[in-house]
Amino acid sequence: MSHRQSQPRGGAARAFSVVELLVALTISSLLLTATLVALDASFKSYKVTTESASSHVVARMVMHRMTTMIRTGEDFGPYPLNPILDPVLVPDPPALEFVTSRDDATGEDTVVRLERRDAPEGSAAAYELWYTQTQVLDGNPVGEPEEYPLLTNVQNITFTLYYDVGPRLKAATVDLTIRPDDLKDAAIAAGLESASLRLVSTISPRRTDN
Repeated sequence: MSHRQSQPRGGAARAFSVVELLVALTISSLLLTATLVALDASFKSYKVTTESASSHVVARMVMHRMTTMIRTGEDFGPYPLNPILDPVLVPDPPALEFVTSRDDATGEDTVVRLERRDAPEGSAAAYELWYTQTQVLDGNPVGEPEEYPLLTNVQNITFTLYYDVGPRLKAATVDLTIRPDDLKDAAIAAGLESASLRLVSTISPRRTDN
């Protein structure tokens, strides 16, 4: 009676080869890298958006403050050489000076100067908008002036002054352009960039005796 050696029905179990493991690891690493790149771009995009929103809010607040001061100010300068023949003046470099309050008892004036200054060396911005407040008595400064930057990321600002005889300021146009602060800690692979914001406002002083 012959005896046959039995064979396993399912066959021997086959393991993954080295090549298959390398292919699987390569695909996994590529997927992980793509996920990390997308996540990094998402975080940077969020940062750009929040910086842009913050800069826009600050710029609008500064513009509102300037328009309020101009609307209630008097004795504006600089003056045109001849307000009849050439009533429009665009100071270069941009600057605007005016009296914000006057103490009738002492004769002391509060003079405010808004001016564009060059940004410090190494700064990403081209200019800064500065505020200077000086107490003046009989044409002479009293004490040290108070000054500080209103905006530090200014691309450009211009003041267009429309004068009448006197010379009396009829209106002033403020044209302000800012750019939100750039990301300084890393470059954005996707090329994201915050858009510039331009604010333009024309203001007429309420007081007509300046």
